Amino acid sequence: MELLIPKLSANYEIKAASSKENKFLRLIDMLACIFMNRKKCKLVLIDTYSTQAFLYAKLAGRFCKWLAIPYVPILHGGNLPERFEQDTASAKGFLSGAKNIVSPSLYLQVFFTSKGFRVHFIPNFIDLSNYDFLSRNQVQPKLLWVRAFQEIYNPTLAIKVLKIILTRYPNAELCMVGAAKDYTFDEVNSLIAKLGIEKYVKITGVLPKADWIQLSKNYDVFINTTTIDNMPISVIEAMALGLPVISTKVGGIPFLIQHENEGLLVPSDSAEDMASAIINLVENPEKVKLLTKLARTKVEGFAWNSVKVQWLDLIDNG
Repeated sequence: MELLIPKLSANYEIKAASSKENKFLRLIDMLACIFMNRKKCKLVLIDTYSTQAFLYAKLAGRFCKWLAIPYVPILHGGNLPERFEQDTASAKGFLSGAKNIVSPSLYLQVFFTSKGFRVHFIPNFIDLSNYDFLSRNQVQPKLLWVRAFQEIYNPTLAIKVLKIILTRYPNAELCMVGAAKDYTFDEVNSLIAKLGIEKYVKITGVLPKADWIQLSKNYDVFINTTTIDNMPISVIEAMALGLPVISTKVGGIPFLIQHENEGLLVPSDSAEDMASAIINLVENPEKVKLLTKLARTKVEGFAWNSVKVQWLDLIDNG
């Protein structure tokens, strides 16, 4: 939604909520935004995730229904199928009451279509002019990881992978970019210290997009260690930048990356398999050229000019 709002603002007046840190205040802010704009609101777009935020989405949808305002859930959470199975009646009520349902993931579109819902696939988009493709002719074991430090993204796996790679390539290094969201941030730092590999790991915290894009030029392989996922924008961005991607084969990832075509997929939580995939790329530069070329071609279909038409049609004609 943070990416979508500035783009759609060129065509519509938009009110957005919420940036509140406190979860309760965030929910109140969301509902207040809907209520205060109820008389002139044409449509409410609701980012819908599978964690605790799913409750916010359901309450926002229920509030919209009470006020007779059309709403559109945008399905993001890679764990939404499990959430649906656990809370079917409530989830059905939320989705059935929507004017339309949007998913940036073919994985979620397929699942919810099988449950009887009509779901529009509108992919996550990027402004390709911000992503210069860098051809990497000779890949080094310089690893880049860009996600939040959160349990579902399994950041400790990146440390375990690096430890294995260091036994073969003493020049290996890892850069981790992202916000500390839960206990896994401390877990990562503890594991780094325990393994004695502090000098091989750089943790930057959150970086502005332009900064991490610039930083990416110093690295050769993008690793995605998540246990649950959908259609992560950071992976799409890595593909646009010419970074070969190695990801766990979970959720919607196989719908985004075809193994041995636009990247390499490995089993979830397997440091050995991910390390082997990295070695494969380091020792096969021609494979890197092929993977990165096909990956860039894939994400060119996610350019805003292509995605914009779908959004405008949904909002105006839905």
